[in-house]
Amino acid sequence: MTFDPENDTAVPPFYRTIKTFVLRAGRMTPTQQRDYEELAGSWCLPVSDKPLNYTEIFGNTNPVTVEIGFGMGKATALIAEAHPNVNYLGLEVHRPGIGKLLGEIRRRGLQNVYIIEHDALEVLTDMIPDASVNAFHIFFPDPWPKKKHHKRRLVQRPRTDLLAQKLTAGGYLYMATDWEPYAQFALEQLAQTPGLRNAYGGYAPHQPWRPETRFEEKGKVAERAIRELYFIKEAAGSGV
Repeated sequence: MTFDPENDTAVPPFYRTIKTFVLRAGRMTPTQQRDYEELAGSWCLPVSDKPLNYTEIFGNTNPVTVEIGFGMGKATALIAEAHPNVNYLGLEVHRPGIGKLLGEIRRRGLQNVYIIEHDALEVLTDMIPDASVNAFHIFFPDPWPKKKHHKRRLVQRPRTDLLAQKLTAGGYLYMATDWEPYAQFALEQLAQTPGLRNAYGGYAPHQPWRPETRFEEKGKVAERAIRELYFIKEAAGSGV
């Protein structure tokens, strides 16, 4: 199948069937289990093949940020708390992290965070309307370091074409990683994605509003450099 990002709204079958994640075994703590059981019905949206209506979900028309793979949700909760006039939609498949974020939603009294427990690529394809997302946050995604697994990396074309398709004009994609080869690879892939412009020409400086994540802490302990990428969606006809 040939993928034309201007005329094809779907990710090619190859990129839908090859998962960008692995469901790793991980026990939920009693607290995470309790929070999941008590709160998932309120803050986890059902998976559907119909586009989301953000106004109905959040009760307002505030801009929407989608975070792909929020891990244990620490950064998600802190960012959402600091920006109550932005709506946050977290996509994650690991239930312990979902339980943890649900607990943070309750503890902090957050009203601007919802979760979808499902494969992000399928959610993007089926549930996220085109040109409706103001920002994508992708913090420390699985780098899939072995060459034979590079096809599983999230940030690569044509997956980045799909992300660009969902962004509003002026919206941004912000990625952080502690794996230098993945950073270089993602920088090249995003630079080749129609409609996206590198806001800094190379790696981005640290965005001060992004709190440190658990994965970032581990990377620093291992003395790995943190690389950040920040790309903006250009308006149609801008020449990009």
